[in-house]
Amino acid sequence: MTEATPGDQVWTIPNALSVLRLLGVPVFLWLVLQPVFHGPHYDGWALVILMVSGATDYLDGKIARAFGQVSRIGQLLDPAADRLYILATLAGLAARHIIPLWLVVILVGRDLLMGIPLAVLKRHGYGPPPVHFLGKAATFNLLYAFPLLLFGDGSSWPHATAGAIGWAFAIWGTALYWLAAGLYVVQVRRLIAPAAAGGAGPV
Repeated sequence: MTEATPGDQVWTIPNALSVLRLLGVPVFLWLVLQPVFHGPHYDGWALVILMVSGATDYLDGKIARAFGQVSRIGQLLDPAADRLYILATLAGLAARHIIPLWLVVILVGRDLLMGIPLAVLKRHGYGPPPVHFLGKAATFNLLYAFPLLLFGDGSSWPHATAGAIGWAFAIWGTALYWLAAGLYVVQVRRLIAPAAAGGAGPV
């Protein structure tokens, strides 16, 4: 099956879902940080937002491919929403001491390092390559891990069970996240190889 060619559509259902996810980021962060400032716990609502985010992340790609609504702006909005949710969740869970700082450093460090190949692509006149399926798998694992880890912030056995499953998703997602970064670097090297050898740039 060939990959759909992105178009110039803006007002599409997948893009609307991505915008909805983006709007949910500050709401989620406000909800999850309330206990840090001695406010009430809104973890239930924060969990709802995370689950809705995960569901819409799955649906927007399915809808885009099924109805020919793959667009260039969608290819930017979707990963942007993913990254912002990951960063917001890392910040919130770390502030609540639900996850350790080293996990934040590993995941945020990966995104910072990925700015280097992105800058190389831009210098050679290329935009970012399509998101690799491993990158989507990593995001899927992390977006499943975070609500489980948040729910695991308790002392009863359901909380302990959720926390253990959440850590399994988090570890696997982190490994895939870095593996996807390696494949991204390979993609970049293949794209710029002709230019580096004196060939033509993008057409």
